[in-house]
Amino acid sequence: MKVSAVVISHGHAAELAASLPALAPQVDELLVIANPVPGSVPAELPGAVRLLRNERVLSFAANANLGAAETRHELVLVANPDAVPEPDAVAILRRFMEEHPRCGAAGPRMLYRDGTWQASRRSFPTVGATLVRRSPLRLLFPPLRWQRRHYLLDERPEEPVPADTMLGAFILLRRAMLDEIGGWDAGYRMYCEDIDLNYRAARAGWERWYVPAALVRHEYAAVVDRTFLSRHTLWHARAMLRFLRKHPERLLALR
Repeated sequence: MKVSAVVISHGHAAELAASLPALAPQVDELLVIANPVPGSVPAELPGAVRLLRNERVLSFAANANLGAAETRHELVLVANPDAVPEPDAVAILRRFMEEHPRCGAAGPRMLYRDGTWQASRRSFPTVGATLVRRSPLRLLFPPLRWQRRHYLLDERPEEPVPADTMLGAFILLRRAMLDEIGGWDAGYRMYCEDIDLNYRAARAGWERWYVPAALVRHEYAAVVDRTFLSRHTLWHARAMLRFLRKHPERLLALR
């Protein structure tokens, strides 16, 4: 199976300069989609990279759908500009997808740039956990200490394991799954679009797997975890409300 990679940039030229040389040799097709904001494209791109410049700013989910429509291979890798794969990361994910035909999404083990572990595999969110994370309760109940079940902090598997959801910063998707569920939901301005995608895939009977042998270094910004009152906090709250409106059964998932 061949892999089409879609990397979405919104003013991330410096990050692309580091990630594209690592990613380009691993995929069969590489498309960079650049939003029309300053600093979205580095001065030079690897020769195999195709560039698509948007005429207007699109959300991550809308750009992911655009990338899928503009590429052709059976597997679609969606990646952030700051996600830098180890040399065999894509090959490991590709091989796993080939061996598991009902796997609709495969995600790697993610590490921070300093090599420390990143909680990229998570359980689906609950109302209680979201209230803690997005309110001053976080001062009393730090999410990465009290929400151990959501972040799966006590699980660091060395072999592939099923996942509820994984960060969309670097995720390999089966095109057949995207076609069946209607792709990403472009109604999410920012945040939760990866949770929604994995949730709809689960409801459609597609498996999602965490494959820790594939390593990707990712500088996860976690902007919404550093402040309460900001536009990012508002965007995240709106995204969670959209998720709950679409999937009201999650209102019953308190733990």
